[in-house]
Amino acid sequence: MAATRIWIKNPLAIFTANTLDAAGGLVIEDGVISELLKAGQQPSQPCNRTFDAREHVVLPGLINTHHHFYQTLTRAWGPVVNQPLFPWLKTLYPVWARLTPEKLALASKVALAELLLSGCSTAADHHYLFPGGLENAIDVQVEAVRELGMRAMLTRGSMSLGEADGGLPPQQTVQQGEVILADSQRLIHDYHQRGDGAQVQIALAPCSPFSVTQEIMRQSAELAEELDVRLHTHLAETLDEEDFCLQRFGLRTVDYLDSVGWLSSRTWLAHGIHFNPDEIARLGQAGTGICHCPSSNMRLASGICPTLELEAAGAPIGLGVDGSASNDASNMILEARQALYIQRLRYGAEKITPELVLGWASKGSAKLLGRSDIGELAVGKQADMAFFKLDELRFSGSHDPISALLLCGADKADRMMIGGQWRVIDGQIEGLDVAKLIADHRQAAKELIAG
Repeated sequence: MAATRIWIKNPLAIFTANTLDAAGGLVIEDGVISELLKAGQQPSQPCNRTFDAREHVVLPGLINTHHHFYQTLTRAWGPVVNQPLFPWLKTLYPVWARLTPEKLALASKVALAELLLSGCSTAADHHYLFPGGLENAIDVQVEAVRELGMRAMLTRGSMSLGEADGGLPPQQTVQQGEVILADSQRLIHDYHQRGDGAQVQIALAPCSPFSVTQEIMRQSAELAEELDVRLHTHLAETLDEEDFCLQRFGLRTVDYLDSVGWLSSRTWLAHGIHFNPDEIARLGQAGTGICHCPSSNMRLASGICPTLELEAAGAPIGLGVDGSASNDASNMILEARQALYIQRLRYGAEKITPELVLGWASKGSAKLLGRSDIGELAVGKQADMAFFKLDELRFSGSHDPISALLLCGADKADRMMIGGQWRVIDGQIEGLDVAKLIADHRQAAKELIAG
């Protein structure tokens, strides 16, 4: 059977996340990029299909490296609108403890659909809530990912240090170590795919220093090494967390990370705000990745990630939207815009360019997830692409198409391709009844809050 060859022809602009020239577009063969074309260049062989991209700005599919899908059910909830992280968590934990498989399925589908429509092809979710009845939470998420046709790194999170033992979470949300480790092994065995083109992968993700024991951190690191999967956790998000580590462990956050065997290139961390110069050097030397979550950090007034120092030291930088109760949206192209602006506040306009930030959202994020097959447009990479139009009023009068995406506030992709398959066409997700999903999700959100 002849291979399917698609020519994405003559885009208005194209960002490859590398230095390669693809002004004439690119050719896709069986879901993989087989040629990059310069302006005026023709494909080397005939193509079965051609898509004229003259009205589109083309990016690699954006990659979200930190999220909490379930939190779409508690967006903009009045009691926590003006709270910082620790009180915000303490108020929300009892609500989240009422989560059910049905509600998680809706929440996950909403988060994934919103991400997909924002130009995101791959999402990492950090799910750490397993109250009674929700033992198969990650299985529920796998089904949602498959239904949307996206790629995902689903992390088997955990909380094992409850209020009774000095942690933040209520007791009904914590699990015993042996339960956590057994389920982690099951999920890796059942779902973790390896190699180029993987759709679903599993990582291990004890939640945070203030919600898990040192034992489960060490045991998770050992299991990840044994089974060759990645590690993820929250770290250095707030000064409260730093104080907690000092009081409970007698260690600052990076010392704590090192003490439990996590300071390695297998690990990527969410937030990474409050590091001193020595800690930045150690993270960089280890190759530990940092997911910058600008909207959440601004919403909770947590601080600004020192991205350029971390990157200069050798720590890869990616982007994440974080949970939809601390960002209140799941939009990757808007997250890139926020990153551009907050990082300019820290470093100045000259050093933080749209291309740098889009690189974090694509190639940088892929590196955090340990993937070399996605995140850029090059021969041999997966054909994951986001297509944006600049035909709305907000873009009128703009001149540089790549910069216009962020500076003029693009918020929705016109088309999305994942593995050479169209998943969004004319701003609509193929095969998804969005109106019904919204209605069902809104009802589930009301029920969750009401208890």
